[in-house]
Amino acid sequence: MEKIRFVSAPLKIHFGEIGENEEEYKREFDKLVDSDEDSVGQWLKLAKARGETGESDQVLLNLVVDLHRKIDDLTAYVKNEKPNYLNLPYEKEVESIGFEHFKLIDGGLKLDTRYYGRILMPVFPKRQFPFFFKAVDKNIAQIVLMHDTDNKDWSTYMSARERIMIREAKALEKSNL
Repeated sequence: MEKIRFVSAPLKIHFGEIGENEEEYKREFDKLVDSDEDSVGQWLKLAKARGETGESDQVLLNLVVDLHRKIDDLTAYVKNEKPNYLNLPYEKEVESIGFEHFKLIDGGLKLDTRYYGRILMPVFPKRQFPFFFKAVDKNIAQIVLMHDTDNKDWSTYMSARERIMIREAKALEKSNL
């Protein structure tokens, strides 16, 4: 197995073995594409692509869009509407992530078994990342399929976590001098 570069990432994953549920998992995976879960964000991307936001203050525009999302969330909360996600039997803590891998704290994966999982990612906007993965060993999994936009945000998050680790290491090094 090649050397995988991991960075610490305090995340929680919900997942289940694919088995006979592959069609259900595939349906949810397709439903959770960025544009379906975030219609306001999709509208903003299309407006930017058409050049309709060129004279707008981009920071202010992003804040207004985020405010709209929060109002949507509050409306859903008041109406007691909850996202209808599939029930996934396992919930584990993620220790660290790589560009195409992640490592669980206490393992429990079955070698070469295929899984479907979701992680609530602390990116802007916060959202569930659905993906398919296979176990490389009892602690390490390789991501097999993830939406393109989620993949980019995953890599960005990993890079941000890596920068945090570098700053912490430098601070520790300075304190030991």
